[in-house]
Amino acid sequence: MKKLLVLLLLYPLIVLGQVDTTPTKKEPSKFSQGMKKIFKYSTFYAAMNGNNSISDGDLYSITPQGQLSYDKAQTPFDFSIALGIRKRARFGYENRANIFYDGTEKSLSDASTVGKIKGFEYLAEVDYRRLLGENYLNQHYFLRYVDKHWLAKVEYLENNFTDITYFESSQRYRYNLTNKLSFNLGLVQRISEPYGYDPVEEWLIQNGYSDYTYLAQEEGYTFNPSDGNYYDPNGELVATSSAVFENTVIPTVISDYSREKRDEIPSQWCHSLILGADFYHYTKDFWVHSWINVLPYHLDLKQDYSYHRFNENKNWIDYGGGLIFGWRITKSFGIFLEGNYTKYWNREWHDFKVGANYIFLK
Repeated sequence: MKKLLVLLLLYPLIVLGQVDTTPTKKEPSKFSQGMKKIFKYSTFYAAMNGNNSISDGDLYSITPQGQLSYDKAQTPFDFSIALGIRKRARFGYENRANIFYDGTEKSLSDASTVGKIKGFEYLAEVDYRRLLGENYLNQHYFLRYVDKHWLAKVEYLENNFTDITYFESSQRYRYNLTNKLSFNLGLVQRISEPYGYDPVEEWLIQNGYSDYTYLAQEEGYTFNPSDGNYYDPNGELVATSSAVFENTVIPTVISDYSREKRDEIPSQWCHSLILGADFYHYTKDFWVHSWINVLPYHLDLKQDYSYHRFNENKNWIDYGGGLIFGWRITKSFGIFLEGNYTKYWNREWHDFKVGANYIFLK
């Protein structure tokens, strides 16, 4: 009986001792695996850049008493603060000039339809800067997915210094003629500013073509007859005579009023058919990367301030393209040409670089 009791007491210990009680490692979910793949090799960056602005200038004016007044116009230093995240595979012709990302990186190949690799590429950057004494908030968001037979791309750009706000998304079928040349066909969605709306002309009609001084008064500008000076809505002195007020302040009032009224009009959607082609060839000594997009047809959405209505309901053709070319002719000498050009809604923007390099080897 004693032996039986001992066996009964030892049995659980013996059995449990044979069982592996080590906790099993939980397999990550497909969602977490996918998110890890998306963010793998991406870079988050934050940077601040600064430099001197334009030199201070001398200001001379005549007071109401007829005396010469002198002042110095001081412009604060320029700076930019950038915050962003990016993941984009570099093409063979692109080199990493900086060890760290600082928000000043620009690549013409971002405008191309096809990326270097299959899968997701993206950029999200917010840039607050002061330039020549003026403050600007710029934003750039970019997402591209490339597959063998289809691609999708969405981009939003807001550059308040150059006054460009741009949104475009597209979904396209891709046909690879060769491993270097591909064609694509699909749909594109864009937003544009309102066309055909003139708030200043509207104000003139409503006010019987009154003098623009009344517009300034409506916007909060005042005139003090006791000293003959003009003041802005914040009470700051802006002019010491009617001539200065009409020639320098009134144009600013009209510009600000027009911009505020136009901002009240919602952005106009534009849906279009898009045709495109991409070509990429690279060797160590010679490379060509080019792309072109043509938008030959646009859907009329019957919007009051669309470009369709502004263009008298006639169809038009938008287009854009780019070229990146480089040739190392010899070990010492090489040439390059880079640029892109876009024409949307009869508005053009472009940039380019061209040059030559010579390396003294002896």
